[in-house]
Amino acid sequence: MITSSIPNTWSDLQDKVSDILTQCGFSVETEKTVQTVRGSVELDVYAIETIKGRKYSIICECKYWKSRIPQNVIHAFRSVVGDLGANVGYVISLNGFQKGAFNVSELTNIELVTWEEFQTFFFETWYDVYFSKEMASRLNPLLTYSEPILPAWFDKMSREDKEIYYSLKDKYDVLGHIVMNYTHYGRMLGNKPIPLLPVINILSQELEDQEHIARRVPENILTETGYLEFLHLVEKFGAVAISEFRVLRDKYINTDYRDNDE
Repeated sequence: MITSSIPNTWSDLQDKVSDILTQCGFSVETEKTVQTVRGSVELDVYAIETIKGRKYSIICECKYWKSRIPQNVIHAFRSVVGDLGANVGYVISLNGFQKGAFNVSELTNIELVTWEEFQTFFFETWYDVYFSKEMASRLNPLLTYSEPILPAWFDKMSREDKEIYYSLKDKYDVLGHIVMNYTHYGRMLGNKPIPLLPVINILSQELEDQEHIARRVPENILTETGYLEFLHLVEKFGAVAISEFRVLRDKYINTDYRDNDE
């Protein structure tokens, strides 16, 4: 899933839907008031994606109800989507829908989805447009340090500092491996499928030494199933790794080059 977090209020559900669509590249408005032939209507989430001059519009109705959504709600929403000429309308319910609601939505451009199903609809786009690029952007210095090629300033280092550098590479080698797998660089190599979570399942297949993995990566990173939470955990731990490498880097290079981690 994009996030393992379950919305705890209607507003939280609306915000999470808005965030996902924004991160997918849509221009998004929440609680947007529009005029239709039937009068004024407030839309929970309205999103537009423009591709090569063509606009694709989405309307989302967020239902934080304890009960299943009945068919009369879908009837009303279908009218709004039709009046506005939206390409598709999503009704997102935390607790599902009554049978009649599905009957009403058949052969229409209305999708009835749970919170988990909504994430599934947009997961691949979200991963490629947002997640993998954010992983690379936020942790690019770590990729530089963990690759086999040594930085330009390595030869300037003392013997003691070179030993420290190699010990850091050993300490964070698994983390670097993880980061590379989940960046867009990893997807570009052979058009690989999106790597699944939790990451421990993948590492168990790729790296034989389980103790080596456990010693070098926190358990919460290894077992997380939400990609957004995974990104935040890796970024936090990666910041520690980057700071340790930079202690050495800053001893040997001019400040003009520090931003590039060369």
